[in-house]
Amino acid sequence: MNFNRQFSVGSKVINEDSPVFIIAEAGVNHGGDMDIAFQLIDVAANAGADAVKFQTFKADQLILEAINKAPYQLKTTEASESQHDMLRRLEVTIDQNQQLKQRCKEKGIVFLTTPFEEKSLEEIDALDLDAYKIASTDLTNLPFLARVAKKGKPIFLSTGMSYLSEVELALKEIYPHNKDVVLLACTANYPIVDEEANLNTLITFKKNFDVVLGYSDHSVGVGAAPYSVPMGVKVVEKHFTLDKSQEGPDHRASLDPKELAELVVEIRKIERYMGKKEKIPTISETQTRASLQKCLVAKSKIEKGELFSLDNLAAKRTGGVGISPIYYREIVGKTASRSFQMNEIIEID
Repeated sequence: MNFNRQFSVGSKVINEDSPVFIIAEAGVNHGGDMDIAFQLIDVAANAGADAVKFQTFKADQLILEAINKAPYQLKTTEASESQHDMLRRLEVTIDQNQQLKQRCKEKGIVFLTTPFEEKSLEEIDALDLDAYKIASTDLTNLPFLARVAKKGKPIFLSTGMSYLSEVELALKEIYPHNKDVVLLACTANYPIVDEEANLNTLITFKKNFDVVLGYSDHSVGVGAAPYSVPMGVKVVEKHFTLDKSQEGPDHRASLDPKELAELVVEIRKIERYMGKKEKIPTISETQTRASLQKCLVAKSKIEKGELFSLDNLAAKRTGGVGISPIYYREIVGKTASRSFQMNEIIEID
């Protein structure tokens, strides 16, 4: 499977040479309050993120009523409340999504929202999103993956909780319908301990799949995300919130506004450190090169007609004037057309 290595999400191009596309994951950290949702968009835009992402679901379509909360949710929300009831409080309507999209347009940031079931998928399809994010919970939901793929928009596919074989099956399901895919390495817990970041999964993905890579990070603080950049990711996703102390399933695993800004700064700094792939002297090195690299000079007096050899040649700094010793094989064995004094720069007619 050869997925596309270049495509656009909104005005942003994603390819091997593009800046990392940073998704600020607001998720459900609005708590059902639109004013907070608008503030989250503003924070993401001010931090310099490329996109802000929410979640869209209908609790009745997503989960059975009696299902318990996930272990991490029990630690961060009211334990007596069912997962169904919690999710119902966090639903976002189509009209609210339209308002969020408009706010994103005003702030110059891409609006994304993850559909968690088919009814919500069809509902937000009317919003004409720039891309779709598929959560780890649906990696094995192959019929849903195919339905999303047929929408013809780029797909960010998270891979938490999965085996490599399941990732392969998911990509095979998408491939006939859509080749604009970013495969996100991910560990689906909120938050994770450092040992669960598993950045080396990116190496496994690179060996097995011809696809653009990304990293959805659930580690604490700025965490593991910046370290994924030198491993070749072109998309990074990270949860954020206005206040980590708020009640809700994801606040404790999220960045606060200051940390989100720090994440963006750190990723952009790493990109500058990474620089270009071409190995040539940098602009600042050109003058340094002339000052520090060596050229051939006479080690001792060389008479006219004498053969140049390693015994009568030396390499010294000459201010960039003369013949680099990298070409010594072309000089050794030639006849001196004139005499050279000791330390005189070698010239060949």
